[in-house]
Amino acid sequence: MTELDIEALLRPKSVAIIGASDDGTRTAGRPLRYLRRHGYKGRVYPINPRRETVQGEPAWPDLVSLPEVPDHVYIVLGTEPAITALEACAEAGVRTASILADGFAEDGPAGEARQHRVAEIAKAGGMRVLGPNSMGVIDCLGGCALSVNAALDAETLPKGRLMAISQSGSLIGTLLSRGQARGIGFSSLTSVGNEAELSVGEIGLAAVGDDSVDAFLLFMETIRRPDMMAEFARAAHGVGKPVIVYKLGRSDAGRELAVSHTGALLGSDAAADAFFRDHGIVRVEQFEALFETAPLLIGRAPETERQAKPVAVVTTTGGGGAMVVDRLGASGIAVEGVTEDVRTKLAEHDISIRPGRLVDVTLAGAKYETMMTVLGTLLDSSAYAAVVAVIGSSAQFHPQLAVQSIIDSSGHDVPLAAFMVPQAEASLAALADANVPAFRTPETCADAIRALIEWRHPKPATTATPISLPEQTGFSETEALAVFADLGVPVTERVILGAEDAIPDGLSYPVAAKILSPEIAHKTEIGGVELAVADAGALAAARDRILTAARTHAPAAQLDGVLVQPMATGLGEVLVGFARDAEAGPVVTVAPGGILAELYGDAATRTAPINAATACEMIAEVKGLAPLAGYRGLPKGDLTALAEAVAAFSQLALAAPAVSEAEINPMIVRVEGEGVIAVDGLLRLTT
Repeated sequence: MTELDIEALLRPKSVAIIGASDDGTRTAGRPLRYLRRHGYKGRVYPINPRRETVQGEPAWPDLVSLPEVPDHVYIVLGTEPAITALEACAEAGVRTASILADGFAEDGPAGEARQHRVAEIAKAGGMRVLGPNSMGVIDCLGGCALSVNAALDAETLPKGRLMAISQSGSLIGTLLSRGQARGIGFSSLTSVGNEAELSVGEIGLAAVGDDSVDAFLLFMETIRRPDMMAEFARAAHGVGKPVIVYKLGRSDAGRELAVSHTGALLGSDAAADAFFRDHGIVRVEQFEALFETAPLLIGRAPETERQAKPVAVVTTTGGGGAMVVDRLGASGIAVEGVTEDVRTKLAEHDISIRPGRLVDVTLAGAKYETMMTVLGTLLDSSAYAAVVAVIGSSAQFHPQLAVQSIIDSSGHDVPLAAFMVPQAEASLAALADANVPAFRTPETCADAIRALIEWRHPKPATTATPISLPEQTGFSETEALAVFADLGVPVTERVILGAEDAIPDGLSYPVAAKILSPEIAHKTEIGGVELAVADAGALAAARDRILTAARTHAPAAQLDGVLVQPMATGLGEVLVGFARDAEAGPVVTVAPGGILAELYGDAATRTAPINAATACEMIAEVKGLAPLAGYRGLPKGDLTALAEAVAAFSQLALAAPAVSEAEINPMIVRVEGEGVIAVDGLLRLTT
C-alpha cells in the first residue's frame, strides 16, 4: 500500500456512497449523515438510482455519471449487489473501496468463493479494497466519518495521535467512545473486516510514516498475513512508534489438535503470544489497556534491563496502593519499597517512609511538595523499572495536590504512571492532556506495566541453508531422525528389524524397541514400545509382541518393522516441537518430555527459527526443566548442548518449508559437558 493509497483510504478528497439511503437513521443512510455531522470538507456523491436526492443532496444514478472518479467509494449494498458495485468501481478506476456487506468467508464455502471474487476484482482493477464486513473508516483529524458505526452520533470526534485498526467493526466505535470518556483521542480508526484484500499489517505499514500518528492500536480476532504484520511491526519499531494489540483467543480450547504433543501445547494462543513478542508488538490483557497503555510506551523503547528491576508504588491510600501491588504480583512483577539510598535522600527532606513494599505517604498527606519530592527521588533512582502513583480521594476533589505533582514530575527516564482510585474524570483528563499514562482500574494499570516490562525489540531476520527431503508424505521415526540429524541435531543410533530378520550381533544391551510406522504417532498407547530389553532372545520376543499389538490396534497402518535403539540415559527428558501455526506461522516449543507433556501445559514458545541464546531463555522459562539447571544442588544437565540442539531443530522453519509439524520427544539431556541426544522423532509435511 502506498502513501497515496492511505490518503485515499483515510483522507480522501472525494467520496461516493453506493446504496446511500434517504433515511439517515437507516444503516445505509448513516455515512452521509455522519460525514456532514462531523464537518467533512471533501466532495460527497450519494449514489442511488431510484432517487433524485438523498437526505436533501443531489443523488447520482451510478459511478459513470459522476463528474470525477472519487478517491474512496463506500459500498453499503447487500452481498451480491456489493460485488457488482465493486466491479463497477474497478471499471471506473476507483483507487479505494470499502464493503459493508457480510456473507463472505464467514459464510462457508460459497461465502469463501465470493470473498475470493472480491480479491480478484481488486487485483484486476489495481484497486485497494477494505472489507467485506467493514464498518468503514473514521478520520478524526479531517472529519471524514465514512462509517455506519452508531458511535458517530456523538457531537464531536476526539482528536489525538493514536491510529486504531480493528478487525471488529463495532469496536472502532467502542474505542472512540471509551477514549473520549478518558480524554484520549485518535488520528483515525479503521474497520478492516475480513481483510479480503487490505490487511491490518499493510494498512499499518503504509501509515508508519504518518507524522500525525504516535502509536498504533490493534483489535484483533486472528492474525492474517503474518508476513505483512511482521514487516509493519519492524517498520513501526524503526521509527519509534509502539504497536499495541488486544487479541481475542486467550481461552480458545476449540482449535483442532495436531497429532503431536506440540499440537496440544499450542491449543491455546501461545503461538500468537510468541508472534507478538518476537516482532516487538505489545500485547495487553485488559481491553481498556489497549488505549490507556499508549502514553506509557510513546517516546520509549524496549529495555531488557527493566526485567531485573522492581516497580515502586507510591500511594496516598494504603488500600488503593495494595490493589496495584496485588495485581502486579499476580502478573509476576516484583514490587519493592524505598532503597536505602532513596530513604536517606528523603530523610534529608524530613520525609520518613515505613518499611514495606508500598511507598506509603498517607500519613504525610496528599501534599504537592511531599509528592514532588518522593516521586522525583524515586524517578531519579536507577533502581526501578517504573514508578506508579496511586491517588485516593484527593484525585476527585483536590487534583491540584497529588495529581498536579504527578504531571509536574513526568519526563524522567524512568516511566511514571498513575492510578486514580476514586471516580476522577477531571484528574484523568488532566493527566491525558499532559500525556501522562493514567489508569482507571488497578487491573489495567498492572497490565500496562507488565506489557512495558515484557516489551522486546523485534528479532532480526534470519536465513537457513535448505535441506533436501525425501519425496514422500509420511515419515517413520527413523526417517524423521535422519532429517533432524541433517540439521545438526544429535540423534541416537538405530537398527530396523523386520518380522523375519535375524537379531544382529553387536547390539549394546539394554535396548528400546518401538514400532516403526509413519501412521502411528503415539506408540506407547497401543503397546508399541518396550524398554530395557536385556538380550537377543528378549528382543525377538519383544518384536513379536510389538508387531502383534500394532496390527491389532492399527490394522490399516503401514508397518516398517521395529526400531531398535540403545537405551539412552541422562538427567532428564525434554520435548522439542515445531509447528506451522495457522495464524502465527512457524513456531518452536520446548517443554518437559514424556507421554504427559501436554497435560501440564508447561512450555515456552517462540517464532522459528531461533538462535541458541533465545533457546536458553526458553529453557529457563519452563518450570519442569529447573532441575536440569542444578536446582537445590542437583547435578546440572548440559543445557548449552540442549539450547544448540533446539536452535538447530528450529531451522526447519526456513530450511524445510514443506514441513508442517515435527517433534523430538524425548530429547535426553545428559550431565553437563556430555551433550544431548534425540531418541524419538516425528515429522509431517504439508498436505
